[in-house]
Formats: sequence, C-alpha cells, structure tokens
Amino acid sequence: MDKIEQANKTKKNKKRNRLIYRTSILTVLFGALLFALISNLMADDETLDVGDKAPDFQLTHLNGGQSETIRLGDLKGKGVMLNFWATYCEPCEREMPYMETLYPEYKQKGVEIIAVSVDATELVIDKFVEQYGLSFPVLHDNNSLVMDAYGIRPLPTTFFIDENGVIVERVMGELTLENLEGYLQKIEPS
Repeated sequence: MDKIEQANKTKKNKKRNRLIYRTSILTVLFGALLFALISNLMADDETLDVGDKAPDFQLTHLNGGQSETIRLGDLKGKGVMLNFWATYCEPCEREMPYMETLYPEYKQKGVEIIAVSVDATELVIDKFVEQYGLSFPVLHDNNSLVMDAYGIRPLPTTFFIDENGVIVERVMGELTLENLEGYLQKIEPS
C-alpha cells in the first residue's frame, strides 16, 4: 500500500508542478501581449501631425557627387517636402519621377524636396538615384533614428513643412503629380 500511495503522491506532485509551470508561461505570454498592445497605443500617440513642429535632424546627402550633411534646421525660411521612402517600395518608386519633375520649379520658389531613404545600404540607393537621375537631395537614414522621430509606419510617408518648421500636411501613401503640386504650393514661403 505504501508504494501505491507514494506513486499517487508523486503523480499529484507532477500534475501540480505542470499546472504551475503552464500557468507561469501563460502569465508571461499574457504580460508580453499586454506590453505590446500598450506600446503600440503609446507609439500612435507619438506620431507627428499637422501643426506640430518638425523634429530637427542631420543626415548624409548621397547624391550630388559629395558626401555632405544636411540639417533640417538649416532650411528654416524654406518650405520643405520630406519624403520617407525605400528602393523596395513600388509606390515610392512611382512618385520619384513626379518629385524630380517639380523640383527645379519649386526650388526656385523656395521649396526644398528631400527624400530620406530607409534602405539598409547606400549601394542600392546610389543605383536608384542614378537610374532615375534624381537631382534633389537624397539622404540616408541607415539607423532609422529620423524615421522613428517622425513615427513613420507605411512607406511612402511625406511631410510638408512650412518656412517656420511647422508640419502643414502629412500624407501616408503614394502621391500623384497633381496632389504633389498642390501640397508644394501650400508650403511656398510668402
């Protein structure tokens, strides 16, 4: 009888230990899920929108034959179109020719078009810039600090910033030539 009681007691202990182990795992998973949900909700609150001051940043300018840096704060007094894109993004690729077409005219009017690539390497960006003959500044955000500061989710995302550094418009998704020109007109310095 002792051996049977001992075996039953061992079985009960194993069952209890499995229950404690499973409950612990479920508690940890539930906590991780809750943390992820709260983090996402908080991150949505941190995205920039119309009326916000555009965060300053400094990135390397890849096209133009030299490796110079551009700081957003140095463009105060100009309208700025800030486009976040990547070479693997088809909508980004489709809107680049529109930006190139309008760049010379709007540069004369005091508007700077800046494209911030979030690609991993400069090599793919250089090939893309060469393929499309882009003359506006193309910057590389290789560590995603600027992308994070602006709360970028989908690509492309474009910010239109007035001469005082205030966001006038935020567009998530692809721009057409017509609506791109309309937004550029909104940020022409007065």
